[in-house]
Amino acid sequence: MSRTRRRTGATRRHAPSRRLRCDWGRFDRWLDRVVTLAVITALLVGGAALILNLTL
Repeated sequence: MSRTRRRTGATRRHAPSRRLRCDWGRFDRWLDRVVTLAVITALLVGGAALILNLTL
């Protein structure tokens, strides 16, 4: 296949907007950090409660 010919398929799709994809990517990274922080907090609180329950 030559470099100048474009590949065509059954349907032609437009590429998603770069700005929209970037915004979703930023939101996804932010949400990932929030979930990670929530899980670490829950593990620490649960571990502390378990230790207190077993020692008292």
